[in-house]
Amino acid sequence: MAKLVDSFRVSPPPGSVPTISVPLTYFDIPWLPNPPVQRLFFYEFPHPTSHFIETALPMLKRSLSLTLQHFFPYAANIMCPQPPGKPYIHYMEGDFVAFTVAESAADFNHVIANYPRPVNLLHPFVPQLPSEHVTEDGSRVLPILAFQVTVFPNFGICIGSTYCHAVGDGKSFMHLMRSWTSVYRSGGDLTCLENSLPFIKRDIIKDPGGIELVLLKDYWDWISTSGENSASTQDIAADKSVANSLSRDNGDDELYYFLCPYDCRNRLEFWVPTTYLGSCLKPCAIEIKKREVLGESGIILAAKAIGKGIKEMERSDKRIETMTRSFTAVAGSPKLQVYETNFGWGRPCKVELTHIDYDGAISLADCRDGESAVEVGVALNKNEMDEFLTNFEQTLKLL
Repeated sequence: MAKLVDSFRVSPPPGSVPTISVPLTYFDIPWLPNPPVQRLFFYEFPHPTSHFIETALPMLKRSLSLTLQHFFPYAANIMCPQPPGKPYIHYMEGDFVAFTVAESAADFNHVIANYPRPVNLLHPFVPQLPSEHVTEDGSRVLPILAFQVTVFPNFGICIGSTYCHAVGDGKSFMHLMRSWTSVYRSGGDLTCLENSLPFIKRDIIKDPGGIELVLLKDYWDWISTSGENSASTQDIAADKSVANSLSRDNGDDELYYFLCPYDCRNRLEFWVPTTYLGSCLKPCAIEIKKREVLGESGIILAAKAIGKGIKEMERSDKRIETMTRSFTAVAGSPKLQVYETNFGWGRPCKVELTHIDYDGAISLADCRDGESAVEVGVALNKNEMDEFLTNFEQTLKLL
């Protein structure tokens, strides 16, 4: 458990951002019904809680406030009007990011260990988004981002984040995080961001095929029955877990399906800058036979299949028929470089994606200890974890 120490609302500096609305594109809209992304950054911090509150906390809040004036969509809300309205991001003076400080007596070294641990061990360090509400005209108002800093006295700290994917993908969020760390290290000097400001204009996203209208129809169905249609975490986990039991009668020839979104900022027929703030992902569906996944070199074959699938998607614009099947999602990417988030205490000693606990995804990240290594995260019951580790150990012997 984590004990609440204090809570704050962190906004951009007064008067730094005007009231503004930003539309959601067809890359953003499909993420609205999805549960938020939860990512934890653990750092070594061998000081008592009082030291953190006196020395680090003031600049953490100030540097976040300064950074948010350039990344204001993360301090805004998503407005979800009833049909035929279109969802959009809306910022007005006083909007904020929820920022909580907590303290934990948990064993820090156990929490950040690389061996399997109960996933609920991480839950106390995940911040909760403020409650959504409904306006008089029936629009749902969705908060976007929350942070929680948990101090493990004399050992470390965890900066936990929860955010709505519809505002920005992993690349956009990590752009925010690295900008925040830069402003923190500079003591609040925003000139450090001059060469890496986010590009927020959404009119560069073209839609010659009319994809938005198709997705808006799905959105209108979702918003019209939001109370009934909001999938519970149990429903999502159950749906994704079916990927582990597809076509049992087919034996070794049964197919496993992996859904791997990939960044397409430099893969579209129109220009999108690398600093674009928003979702800009295309889904890549990978299929691989059971006997290959569960074989001694299964992890290697799965990685090669994902890489091959993305390259094939880059060369074509084909629709993914397997999207109607149950699948295992792949969350994160080594290219996000989550370990390159240094506030001045050193690189993170551990980064975790905790929402894979309830959506059944596999997480991928770069590795703190090696440029060519990849960290893989899975949330399984004990028997499944034992089988996974056995196959993983067999794979390592082949490397």
